[in-house]
Amino acid sequence: MSIFSFQSVGCCSKTLARAGVFFTPHGVVETPRFMPVGTLANVKTLTPSQLKDTGAQMVLANTYHLHLQPGEAIVSGGGGLHKFMGWDGPMLTDSGGFQVFSLSEMRKITDDGVTFRSPHDGQIINLTPERSIEIQNTLGADVIMAFDECPPYPASREEVEAATERTYRWLKRCIVAHQRSDQALFAIVQGGVYLDLRSEAAIALSQLDLPGYAIGGVSVGEPPELMAKIVQATAPLLPREKPRYLMGVGTYREMAIAIASGIDLFDCVIPTRWARHGTAIVQGERWNLKNAKFREDFTPLDETCSCYTCKNFTRAYLSHLIRAQEILAYTLLSIHNITELISFTQKIREAILSDRFATDFAHWLR
Repeated sequence: MSIFSFQSVGCCSKTLARAGVFFTPHGVVETPRFMPVGTLANVKTLTPSQLKDTGAQMVLANTYHLHLQPGEAIVSGGGGLHKFMGWDGPMLTDSGGFQVFSLSEMRKITDDGVTFRSPHDGQIINLTPERSIEIQNTLGADVIMAFDECPPYPASREEVEAATERTYRWLKRCIVAHQRSDQALFAIVQGGVYLDLRSEAAIALSQLDLPGYAIGGVSVGEPPELMAKIVQATAPLLPREKPRYLMGVGTYREMAIAIASGIDLFDCVIPTRWARHGTAIVQGERWNLKNAKFREDFTPLDETCSCYTCKNFTRAYLSHLIRAQEILAYTLLSIHNITELISFTQKIREAILSDRFATDFAHWLR
């Protein structure tokens, strides 16, 4: 019997939204759930204890970045990713495919894999499906992602078709290369903005019966309404009894619409990246705390939020820290922003369980 399983515990009568529990060796993830991104084995500016207080259950790290620095051998020598970074909950590593995609000026893609020049020292690196899986096996996260080719937007149908077919071939090589039963390998559906390619890919990948499935290649420049169509067309085709993960998405509206299509997991760098630019997420809105109106505003950032930042500090204090470029500003805003997005998905979960999702979150579904 697999040590990974997904159990649906409630569903919406008007949409495809569902509440579930994803069981992993390092604990459960209650879905739908937002997952913070800890690229280099840390969620920027936060300790693991602070991260836990945000309500985080599952955290991401990145294969590509950890391979470059400090190297997977050092992470393994430190006891594996969980022990190395002091996080005892579930973890996921991305395959590095998206990061390689972003290096378009520095890389060459062939059927074998991707050759690129390290931005750190200029060294030539060859990343293949087998190498990506080997690195992820060494890092030791609970969930590892298949190595995929993420086509850009816009791209011709021919380019996207080639990338989608290559992603499928690479996945089969990832399955053969995968060596650890205590790690779940997730497939990634590509297909760009071509819904028929997405559908074909989703059906083909589903037949391989993997522990989980992701939709990749969205939030790469396409309009939000196009992203919604991709998710609405693709998610229902993925196995009902497996977790479904939408990669790189983390705004209220995007998550709500995806949840209504049956998505369970999300990740995005937005909460910490915006925090480092002095931006807070408040009930789905984006607030620039450098604005003059916050300088003498002695109310909490969000009176309805129970995070450490909102319980202890004012908008004026946060504005002061940001203007003074104090590092504490980034910590306090990251705590709030991550809590905000996780809390949003938790509230949706509660609404699904009481069958109120379609009414209580209707304004985010338009």
